[in-house]
Amino acid sequence: MEISSKENTHFFSNNTVLPVDRSSFKSESSASKEKQSCCGGIKIFLGALSFVYFAKALSGSYLKSTITQIERRFDIPSSLVGVIDGSFEIGNLLIIILVSYFGAKLHRPRIIGAGCLIMSAGTFLIAMPQFFMGRYRYERFPSTINSTVSISPCLQDKSQTPLSALEKSQAKINAGCEKEAGSSMWIYVLLGNLLRGIGETPIQPLGIAYIDDYAVEENAALYIGCVQTVAIIGPIFGFLLGSLCAKLYVDIGFVDLDSITISPKDVQWVGAWWLGYLIAGVISVLAGIPFWFLPKHLPKPESRKDSSTSSEHCKFIIEENKDQCTSAWQQAKLAEMAKFLPSLKNLFGNPVYILYLCASIIQFNSLIGMVTYKPKYIEQQYGQSSSKTNFVIGLINIPAVAFGIFSGGLIMKKFGIGVLGAAKLSLGSSFFGYLLLLSLFAMGCENSDVAGLTVSYHRTRPMSDYKPALFSECNSGCSCSKDDWDPICGEDGVTYISACLAGCRASSGTGKSTVFFNCSCVGTSESSQSSSAVVGPCQKGNECPKMFLYFLIISVITSYTLSVGGTPGYILLLRCIKPHLKSFALGIYTLAIRVLAGIPAPVYFGVAIDTTCLKWGSKRCGGRGACRLYDSSALRYVYLGLTLVLGTVSIFFSTAVLWVLRKRSSPQDETLSANGERGACGTKSRKDNFLNSDQLIQSAYWPEKETRL
Repeated sequence: MEISSKENTHFFSNNTVLPVDRSSFKSESSASKEKQSCCGGIKIFLGALSFVYFAKALSGSYLKSTITQIERRFDIPSSLVGVIDGSFEIGNLLIIILVSYFGAKLHRPRIIGAGCLIMSAGTFLIAMPQFFMGRYRYERFPSTINSTVSISPCLQDKSQTPLSALEKSQAKINAGCEKEAGSSMWIYVLLGNLLRGIGETPIQPLGIAYIDDYAVEENAALYIGCVQTVAIIGPIFGFLLGSLCAKLYVDIGFVDLDSITISPKDVQWVGAWWLGYLIAGVISVLAGIPFWFLPKHLPKPESRKDSSTSSEHCKFIIEENKDQCTSAWQQAKLAEMAKFLPSLKNLFGNPVYILYLCASIIQFNSLIGMVTYKPKYIEQQYGQSSSKTNFVIGLINIPAVAFGIFSGGLIMKKFGIGVLGAAKLSLGSSFFGYLLLLSLFAMGCENSDVAGLTVSYHRTRPMSDYKPALFSECNSGCSCSKDDWDPICGEDGVTYISACLAGCRASSGTGKSTVFFNCSCVGTSESSQSSSAVVGPCQKGNECPKMFLYFLIISVITSYTLSVGGTPGYILLLRCIKPHLKSFALGIYTLAIRVLAGIPAPVYFGVAIDTTCLKWGSKRCGGRGACRLYDSSALRYVYLGLTLVLGTVSIFFSTAVLWVLRKRSSPQDETLSANGERGACGTKSRKDNFLNSDQLIQSAYWPEKETRL
């Protein structure tokens, strides 16, 4: 209003000098300038907000792409990684109420800018442990490292190994133990992600509200749709960035890469996970800069000035009436607070809302758990590298989700689908999506042949206890440790946990080109001539690449099918709530999804996945590290089974929603009539503009939820 007052002053000062015709021309010119400045201001804000949405979606999806890298770098189980992943939602919940309430009364663009700085600080904090932990050490036998000392893998007698080498190795372990024992550096990753959640909080509620307040009414839907479209692009770049960083070794720039004896497909490989967080942090800082220069208020468009509410008029009234209006506004707010409990009772008394809320909570548990551990599943089940896994998810799965969301809205608009039709479409997409998911049980790979774990040294499967099976007659004369993980591939196609357990007594070469000879356990069932092995595990079976291709095809179709039902389901939610309870209902819905799905799902999925581990790594100072080998069949049944069970339960709730709607609907019209007492759905008169308003709210939710995952 400072702009308006200045323009009025300028108008009256010019009016004393210029003729009436000139003054009229002047007022029209100033009005057109005001309109141009309004449009220009809102478009600048739109561009800045779109970039922020891109930045937060990129950093969120990049975190998903580095789940396995973080697990290996910090030697932690999947359940703990799930806690780290859920900390984002915890940070978001800590201040969402404060931001939503007080943010609208303060300088909204600057609050968003401050949120970007906090988000970038959290992203930088996640990467910081890399610079304090020292170099990454993976388990390797000394002969595979560039060394002039020739050591026999099968240490039949410790006198075979030079005393200086043993002492030096033990001294290094003892020196590093004191440092590592007190460094639970994964806590910094958790705190950083928590900080990311806090910083992200004001972006959506304040940004979308700002556009809705100052954009021309007919353009608001288009503007917010543009923001959400850019948000969908963010996860694509996030996973592609994860693919690029996973190719680079974790200590790139600090070590000689020629001395690295593991490849990106090795389960001990850790990529440059920290590099992507530095890039994402810089992008978040750049995204927040424009908001510090944007005004608190923009001139309202002429078409929206007349439709302002009484509380908005209070901003423009003269000083002597201001106290009276403020008092009336405060009384109105007190009246609203007094209606809180009745509103809550009314909302939870709506069976459609409660059933749909339960269906959504269970379905999001299924989706969040599935997407969080999808990279790990692909790596372990199909033997793919982290780089290829992230590339496939970013380039194929995420676009399929985006296209599914768009298709759902397009179908509803083209066929004029009402509330009952939306419920059918949502249920149908969930049913067929999880039905397709069922076929993935047949598209897995068998366990790799690992001596002592999945097969015995005589190529038969062990009975029950795996640990004693690590030792056999062929390696009984060797002084081996059962805790080591330094896999080699024998000529018989079997992977051995270490050269010592394979009974190898000689080696030649260094680094990746090391070859082991005279391995007493290799080829015992066929020929004594096959007694050599090379560094690294054996490849999965010949059928595995074909199964991986089938998995990708079904996975993309499943992602698309499930996403089609997102828009209709959300419209169903909005249409079956009384108009004055809509905002409250959406708040309860979002809160329930975050608390009951976003936080617990990664944790219990991680705990379930940990139960399928066959071989745990060991930390340098003792204790269990990250899992080195999973039971492929058990992992497939646990991962897909848990996802499918949750999805099936959500389908039952969705069926109950459809049954309640059918019970309330009339045979002549699928669109339910309005019923104020029972909180039923809206009438046909509201059906024409649902794509302009409520589908807009859907766009603000589903792309964020699905693509962030």
